[in-house]
Amino acid sequence: MINNRAENLKTLEGPDKCWDVAVIGGGSSGLGVALDAISRGLSVVLLEKSDFAKGTSSRSTKLLHGGVRYLAQGDVFLVLEALRERGKLLANAPHITTIQPFIIPLYSRFNVLKYTIGLKVYDWMSINWSIGTSEYMNKATVLAHFPNIRKEGLRGGVLYYDGQFDDARLAINLMQTIMEHGGTIVNYMEVKGLSKNSRGKISGIEAYDRIGKKHYTIAAKMIVNATGVFADKVLRMDVPEAKKMIQPSQGVHIVLDQSFLSSEFALMIPKTSDGRVLFAVPWQDKLVVGTTDTLRKKPKLEPEALQSEINFILKTAKEYMVRAPQKKDVLAVFAGLRPLAAPEDEGEKTKEISRSHKVIVSKSNLVTLTGGKWTTFRKMGEDTMEQYEKVTGEKPGDSTSSGMAIHGYTMEENSGPLAHYGIDISAIVRLQKEDKYLLTKVHHNYDYTLAEVSWAVEKEMAVTVEDMLSRRVRLLLQDVEAAIEAAPLVARHMATCLGEDQGWINKQLEKFNKLANKYRIKLD
Repeated sequence: MINNRAENLKTLEGPDKCWDVAVIGGGSSGLGVALDAISRGLSVVLLEKSDFAKGTSSRSTKLLHGGVRYLAQGDVFLVLEALRERGKLLANAPHITTIQPFIIPLYSRFNVLKYTIGLKVYDWMSINWSIGTSEYMNKATVLAHFPNIRKEGLRGGVLYYDGQFDDARLAINLMQTIMEHGGTIVNYMEVKGLSKNSRGKISGIEAYDRIGKKHYTIAAKMIVNATGVFADKVLRMDVPEAKKMIQPSQGVHIVLDQSFLSSEFALMIPKTSDGRVLFAVPWQDKLVVGTTDTLRKKPKLEPEALQSEINFILKTAKEYMVRAPQKKDVLAVFAGLRPLAAPEDEGEKTKEISRSHKVIVSKSNLVTLTGGKWTTFRKMGEDTMEQYEKVTGEKPGDSTSSGMAIHGYTMEENSGPLAHYGIDISAIVRLQKEDKYLLTKVHHNYDYTLAEVSWAVEKEMAVTVEDMLSRRVRLLLQDVEAAIEAAPLVARHMATCLGEDQGWINKQLEKFNKLANKYRIKLD
């Protein structure tokens, strides 16, 4: 099977090619940079060491939001920027985004006043991109929407609206969008080093294809380090003694059956014991509850939730839910690392570090993008590409990423298990009609089919069983035990698509089962 990864590798083999922009990192930051660069008419190559959104970018709370908490902290500019970007993404990718209503239950008169006024300010700030008006709810109305919420002391609540999305699916759609506009993107392409010209300026990348076991030398006028929590590693390829810039902060989520909330509304707990907010959000027919903010010393590609973090989430949920979730109720747990700017004050709490992004140009012209959040990924890319003329001496075209439709875009209101594919639904249905075997479900409790596996291998660069079950479909995050049960069938079908043998299947299952164990809750 000739898939789009194989086609992109051929593009890298062109003789004496010099790209306008080379991006290191295939998460939200790197994809945002590549999207904006391609929108300016520049030639773009993006390299990802693992799979797209493998790290933090597939482990978010699945929200497109301005950040009510950031407003309370006085970070007005960040909230304004995020609210604008939220509106643009809802317009540019309606198939993968939606409007999500939230309710904040309130247990004091002061908080009723505080959050009713605060959310009106939030409304006002998003006026040009408004997606709904906040309103006060009395106790009876809150309980009608949240029958499992604690009744004692409840004085009412505030309804407000934010956006929701599927983070990993958006990353895949962005990858497809960039390729459709002429960009070249390759996953499992590890950057091993940076090359410099006679003037000491960064001029290229030394890369290694981890699948094909082949080395590549890639020349580019501008090279962007958009590797999230691993940005320091690339910075030290440029300057070995470079000062640490990134402070990883871990956020953990647990996944429960949706019956624990039994509502289409999401719950927002405005202030937990550690000063953060906690969300319980309906997603993929489950309930995602989180998050935490835990300082970690070193970045990891596959971070694991600490028992203390899981206990904190369950304890906080118990304070608000009559039917409180127990460890045995957790279907999956996942952790992600935020790439926060390392604080000057080592005693500074991670929740107090700004989520605003920064673009830094080194003496060698290596451009590094740090910080930020999924909601503002496009603006992060635009701000990064504003450095192009400074680095290259050439003036690029104007950015048009603000209005670019994301792959899958359709104005049709699709429903059903394939709705998130948008415009691609018809192609997947055609696969199912041509081969009835592809209608086979990968797991009897879920609607994912082998047609989606075929599609992911051919059109979405899925290379491993993990790629398929964690990011092309989200079964690993929805229900870890179901994902483990589905893995053998998925591995066999992927092997057929990729022309691999039983040895490949065995290795894939061994790796996937080892990984999946990290998503399991550890029972006492």
